Amino acid sequence: MDSKKFKMIDESFKCIVCNKKVEKLDYTARDHCPYCLCSMHVDINPGDRKETCHGVLRPIAIENYKDTYKIVYKCEKCGMIKKNIAARDDDINKIIEVSKSSYNHEY
Repeated sequence: MDSKKFKMIDESFKCIVCNKKVEKLDYTARDHCPYCLCSMHVDINPGDRKETCHGVLRPIAIENYKDTYKIVYKCEKCGMIKKNIAARDDDINKIIEVSKSSYNHEY
């Protein structure tokens, strides 16, 4: 059993949701699109690429986290809830939009 829970994968990709080219972060692993904030359900543990679901993770809420935010996702395919720390280059207007739409809603 691999005891390492985080595998650093920071690579460019084309977002499957908004179709934009997403560049590497260069300070940590890129795990979602900074434009639409969507992600893919591909990891069991960060970076392991062992999840077989491969559904789209849509942002459903924003939580305060230290001096930044966590994006709360719900998988469109299996319904799993996951959280990722916001990246420095995430679209702040999109974060505000998700935050407003999730206000007073349970997930």
